[in-house]
Amino acid sequence: MRTLKRILVCILLLTAPAFHPNPADSDSRWGERIPGVVISFRPKGNEVALTFDVCGGPRGSRLDRKLVDALSRDRIAATFFATGRWIRSNPDDAALLASCPTFDIQNHGMNHRPASLTGRRAFGIAGTRNRTELLAEVRDAALLIRSLTGRNPRFYRSGTNFYEAAAVALLRENGVQAAGYSVLGDAGATWSARHVKAALLSARPGDIVILHANHPESGTAEGVIGALPEMIARGIRFTTLSDAIPSGRDASTRSVP
Repeated sequence: MRTLKRILVCILLLTAPAFHPNPADSDSRWGERIPGVVISFRPKGNEVALTFDVCGGPRGSRLDRKLVDALSRDRIAATFFATGRWIRSNPDDAALLASCPTFDIQNHGMNHRPASLTGRRAFGIAGTRNRTELLAEVRDAALLIRSLTGRNPRFYRSGTNFYEAAAVALLRENGVQAAGYSVLGDAGATWSARHVKAALLSARPGDIVILHANHPESGTAEGVIGALPEMIARGIRFTTLSDAIPSGRDASTRSVP
């Protein structure tokens, strides 16, 4: 009887379908500089991409109207990464951003969560815990942005801009381009206006600058307003990520190697 059971177990093991885990799911690299995350672009001339995170939540759910008004008045092209929760809490301000022809609204996630498949944390914020949660974080915000702009957002910047390599691979499989930065513009809206201005003046053609538009109490607006005339006098032109990086992510894109 024991011999028969052993034979049956062997047969079951030999005939059972093999399990082949997705290698990408086991790639645990974690941080802001992860392969596949776009951090700069190949400029056609002297273009720089200004990007502004609009995070929402209890620590930053307002809109820096001084900053937005200055960018709009001077017709400065800019990309705003908005969370779904901010759009829901600020429908009028979201509509204002969408109405400006030089602004581009992209995806900052539904609830500003780091892009993880294992729940890893960044700056005290818990990341998504699995594939389902990550895709929902991206999809739910994308639906709100589409209803606001009439277009699907092509770029996604995770909450805190932290990514797990496996998460970046999953995003790519689903047609979503993870977007980082090459120039730190305001360190989460904590820098003084003088520091913000200096960071902007360090930008070179092809750079993606990360700033914030949800902290009107910060030095970001004054720093940006102070830097723009000098940048323009230097020949810098401003572009959105959608214009800087063609659809389909071709050789004009530079990402973390």
